[in-house]
Amino acid sequence: MSINNEDYFQINTEILESFHKHRPPLDLYVFRENIGVLEPFYRKGGRLTDAQVSELAEICANGNLFVAHSDKKIYEAYMVRQLDLVLLDPNMTEGEIAELCIVGIALRFSSFYEQPVPDMMQFLYHDVMVVTEYLWQDKHRIAPFMRRLFRKAEPARHAVNTMIVGTWLWMQMNQDYSRKELDRVMLALVLHDAGMCKVPQFYLSKKGRLTQDEWDKMSKHTVASVKLMQKCDLKFDELIRACFEHHERMDGSGYPQRTRAGQISVMGRLTALADSFSAMICDRAYAKAKSPEQAGNELFADSRYDRTMASILSTAFVSGGPLSSLTDVDSKLEAFKNSQA
Repeated sequence: MSINNEDYFQINTEILESFHKHRPPLDLYVFRENIGVLEPFYRKGGRLTDAQVSELAEICANGNLFVAHSDKKIYEAYMVRQLDLVLLDPNMTEGEIAELCIVGIALRFSSFYEQPVPDMMQFLYHDVMVVTEYLWQDKHRIAPFMRRLFRKAEPARHAVNTMIVGTWLWMQMNQDYSRKELDRVMLALVLHDAGMCKVPQFYLSKKGRLTQDEWDKMSKHTVASVKLMQKCDLKFDELIRACFEHHERMDGSGYPQRTRAGQISVMGRLTALADSFSAMICDRAYAKAKSPEQAGNELFADSRYDRTMASILSTAFVSGGPLSSLTDVDSKLEAFKNSQA
């Protein structure tokens, strides 16, 4: 709806009920059908009376409650903190939903990474399940996620990139799968590197080669990931394989066990490819970012990775293709971080 050059979008009952009962976080407007006018009902910072709360609920139920487009940033910040509300808003495009899900999970992962305890895991787990519910309804919705990969190196951004790329690749290879399988694959991918929180963080920003002692400590993050997941009571096979095998390589040159080809699980090979791709497209202390197309081609040419999977990934970002142009989500995440500071 547009009135006086201002755009408004409708709020439904489920979203209204998620707001503070007497102090909603943004301005609310009511459409008066009898005169065709949209007028203010509540200004943020105020307080609704019990009578107004009841009236507002009735107005919303009748489809006449709106918020201004100018308050969209406030609205989105609220949705990111309660990600399941994204699925209830019919006004959002698939691209907008993908962005909020990506930012929401990145923020949740950061909180878990800083405080890796079961309670923080539950928040992350919940938000990943919101995304799997969304993708389970229509698997083609993964495409807007693939067009929104982070290009800056950071543990949370790397985790989300790996989740998106790995899930897209897994969906290309599996046309028939259960909701439980989708849940487990996405959770395994986003958590595959969680054990890095136990590694001294300056290792990640070091420009030169790691010393042997630093390398030994860093390479133990695969085992640390498994142990951390067990402490969080997450022990399913896809997760353990993703954590433990994502640095194994087909020629036996990887770690921690130097396993080869057929000894590496499908989940391990999938995570290895998604993990490496996600690292390569970001600027790191020791390497400049590659374009997604270049990264995909280089991985396909590298015999250390599963050739079938790498072949599929190498075609994803070809110039002129549907995934060739990426939307900036780094600035979106940074804006949300700044709003919380």
